[in-house]
Amino acid sequence: MPEHLDPFADQTLAHRYDGKIALVTGAASGIGRASAERLAAEGATVWCADINGEGAAETAATIHGKGGTARADSIDVTDPEACQAVVAGVVEAFGGLDVLCNIAGIGGSAHTTDESIGRFNAMLAVNAAGPFYLSQAAIPHLIERRGNIVNLASTAGVIGQAYCAAYCASKHALVGMTKAMAIEYGRKGIRINAVCPGGVNTNIIGAFQPPEGASMSLIGRSYLTIEMQEPESVAAMVAYVGSDEAYYVNGAIFSIDAGTTTG
Repeated sequence: MPEHLDPFADQTLAHRYDGKIALVTGAASGIGRASAERLAAEGATVWCADINGEGAAETAATIHGKGGTARADSIDVTDPEACQAVVAGVVEAFGGLDVLCNIAGIGGSAHTTDESIGRFNAMLAVNAAGPFYLSQAAIPHLIERRGNIVNLASTAGVIGQAYCAAYCASKHALVGMTKAMAIEYGRKGIRINAVCPGGVNTNIIGAFQPPEGASMSLIGRSYLTIEMQEPESVAAMVAYVGSDEAYYVNGAIFSIDAGTTTG
């Protein structure tokens, strides 16, 4: 990783997470890995969870190697019992939970009439149901410590995007869930917010290749600029939203998309 993107190399970085415990899903790669490393660099004890257990372990090892504290676990977020178990494991191992970062996600493009029922259901399961199951398990513990949830949505949760009906459905669901839970639990001392990135230079971008016969004009409506951000850019926003510095931020949907969703 280039030094300017490595949070552990930034000696001016705030330690907003000293004494905090964070559970980060999708931690094996991309935004999940960058977020786990950023929170650890700011002092958090991080539980790195991903269906790719080996990748999650690599993230935890990197954090350990740079002086942070982390553990890793393999989890299928579409399994409600697994979600309950991982939250219980964090609380048992570390004594509590302060921040849940629901970052695991999948995506893909297709003509709506060509989208498979299996992939449609998978996107809803990973991108919406998974965060719901984990939130159900985490909320009682977050209330105890006045913690918070950061959901990773997308510009596809704010606007429509051609050839992404399934993905948009899942991310709109996550945005709606974020707002609903923020209202439900806002008076109980916890915050629930979502970060909505536009194009990010991660492996998932390969799943969004235009389908055959796609209109590039329609696709172009989803991007104000063609440049993509690095996952560390999104991780910085995740770190802010999940920190005590954002104590008055609840039910917010943060776009980080170079202006794509500007009205």
